[in-house]
Amino acid sequence: MMSPDRLLGFLHFFREAERLKNVYRTSWTSNGDRESPASHTWRVCLMLVALEQELPPLDMAKLLKMVIVHDLGEAIHGDVPAIHQDATAPKAAQERDDLQTLIAPLPSSVQQEILALWDEYEGAATLEARIAKAFDKIETLMQHNQGANPVDFDYAFNIDYGKRFTDAVPLAAQFRQIIDAETAAHAAQSHPPSSRD
Repeated sequence: MMSPDRLLGFLHFFREAERLKNVYRTSWTSNGDRESPASHTWRVCLMLVALEQELPPLDMAKLLKMVIVHDLGEAIHGDVPAIHQDATAPKAAQERDDLQTLIAPLPSSVQQEILALWDEYEGAATLEARIAKAFDKIETLMQHNQGANPVDFDYAFNIDYGKRFTDAVPLAAQFRQIIDAETAAHAAQSHPPSSRD
């Protein structure tokens, strides 16, 4: 049996983590609703479960855990879209601080595991982390192409977005070729050449 204090710590964490459902990204769903990091994370996990037999041998449980926690820190200060990120004030540092605040009610062993998964994801040095990073970008690009976006949506930004991560995983690179063609078509439709060009 879990002690009452331990139970309450988990409940507090779960309630605070719910905030991630109320954070919005600069992605829209196919019916025009703003996407949350929680729904983004769900589809990245679904993609990896479906693709498991196509991936090299790896620790699938670790991979899915990594994806589940990779945006968790955004529950506190929200998402900073890639197009608005400032290289002088890295998003990752704030997100890691926020993650530590969020997981504080958990037992120290659970905190350490979550933080280690997040750090491994950020470092992108292991196979699981590289695959997590690559498919995080693939899902984002897919959603940008699939979403009912505003008329001023910047598709051209996506042509190079996250390429170093998707290129590092052969399967992600294959998906990327198809998605980039779709992105280029969206960009051309949203900014057609003028008759003077």
